[in-house]
Amino acid sequence: MPYFNDEQDVYAHLGALFAGLAADEALAARFRAADAIVQFVYRKPDARITLKLLADEDVAVELGPTRLEPEVVMTSDADVAHRFWLGKVNVTFAIARGQIKTQGPVAKVLKLAPVLKEVFPRYRAQLEAAGRRDLL
Repeated sequence: MPYFNDEQDVYAHLGALFAGLAADEALAARFRAADAIVQFVYRKPDARITLKLLADEDVAVELGPTRLEPEVVMTSDADVAHRFWLGKVNVTFAIARGQIKTQGPVAKVLKLAPVLKEVFPRYRAQLEAAGRRDLL
């Protein structure tokens, strides 16, 4: 059974995670190091989250259809993304196994790996605060 019921459930949790990161200026500044527009395309349920992580601009998060042109696209099941943000998926292995498909210069996103580890406990805390212990 999938972790998320529908697209809105994905946005309520993964979308909220990214919105929180964008609002945290210290983390947002570190994410801007990617200097790219990154789009996460999820399946089961279908959802799309686009992040504008450009060096000289505010971080922006768009849920669903967007006019932003992504430079990097990462496609996976929403369950894989959920487990990743809990710190339970190694992105390099997931790409090698085909659990995550990539397009564009993924190295830009992978250089954020040290910052991502700081996000894992934040996602867990967010789920706990939302009363979604079932997702842990």
